[in-house]
Amino acid sequence: MISLPPAAARTVANASKASRRPVARTISTRVTDLFGCDHPIILPGMSWISTPPLVAAVSNAGGLGILATGPLSEDETRASIREIKRLTSHSNRPFGVGVTLLMPGASENARVALEEEVPVLNISLGKADWIREGLDGYGGKLLATVTNRKHAGAAIASGADALMATGHEAAAHGGDVTSLVLVPSLAAEFPETPIVAAGGFANGRGLNAALALGADAVAMGTRLAVTQESPLAGAMKEAILASSETETIYGKNFDGIPARVLETPLASKLMASRPWLPVVVGRALMASRQMGIPLWKVLPGLLTQFSQMFTIAQFGAATEAIKAATVEGDTQHGVQFVGQCQGMIHDIPIVEDLVRRIIAESETAHDEQVRKFEGSSSTASLRHNDHGHDTRTAV
Repeated sequence: MISLPPAAARTVANASKASRRPVARTISTRVTDLFGCDHPIILPGMSWISTPPLVAAVSNAGGLGILATGPLSEDETRASIREIKRLTSHSNRPFGVGVTLLMPGASENARVALEEEVPVLNISLGKADWIREGLDGYGGKLLATVTNRKHAGAAIASGADALMATGHEAAAHGGDVTSLVLVPSLAAEFPETPIVAAGGFANGRGLNAALALGADAVAMGTRLAVTQESPLAGAMKEAILASSETETIYGKNFDGIPARVLETPLASKLMASRPWLPVVVGRALMASRQMGIPLWKVLPGLLTQFSQMFTIAQFGAATEAIKAATVEGDTQHGVQFVGQCQGMIHDIPIVEDLVRRIIAESETAHDEQVRKFEGSSSTASLRHNDHGHDTRTAV
């Protein structure tokens, strides 16, 4: 068992007390209204982590869970969606399905989600016009993950109902711009579009900060991955608890797309240089077989769209290391996607308690801010100079 430093221990103790308090307030935003969830807290789709039990736990707690379909075949996606429906049937809570359209098999999984009339479809790295048409058939909502202003504009033009703005602090594939700048920039540029802020958020204060920046909700991937319902390997949960916010690495040599991972000797080595082409292709083909993706879906692209398919191949080649960490908890041979907010994570709670804690922390943080503004107003003094002019000094 990890021994926490005194400050962290106090944080956990206070948070535990907060989680036992009834949630006195709800936070109503454009995202809660759009998706029909109680709280503006989102579980993003994380391969081998955002599985039916965790997705359902987040949705049942009042947030919005999103199923990761990257490792799933069409049949597995359909079965997972139906399992989530079963697990949320008593509460009739909304949930989502995530698809990375650039990857082989993603379009097929998206079609399955449309056939199953999933309430929310979260897409990234691809055009969503046809998905928009499918969602309109039953009233589904489209959430597009973006990392910059250009992609945000394109997503909205394709019919996105909301944006998930992924900042530099995020686990896996965050952008070059931090959430502190990206979120208010997109909020100002696209004021009519609700925004889910992702990257650097793990508690109620972070939620309040995101709302102040112009977001309507937060995605908490790393925080929700370290919960009791999460299938993330126990060894990786403990490794995250033991790591600080500085112990991550960001680069694109691991899987071909700029990504943030837990700092380990293997991760440092893999990020240091781009892998050799034959190794990438060989491992990608092996991964496609393991994931049930026919080779005929992979090989044509390698021949006709080499640059794009090399990235896909490199992503596929990284599957083995990602799965080793996430599923098997192998810190020596695996690579774990993780966000900088790992430095704020000190326990492994059940999801319902965590969500209640976050809302309670948010309420407390809100009240503290109100008192600060009220204090500033009440202590402002009106001073008169010798000529009768007013000068106001704020304390």
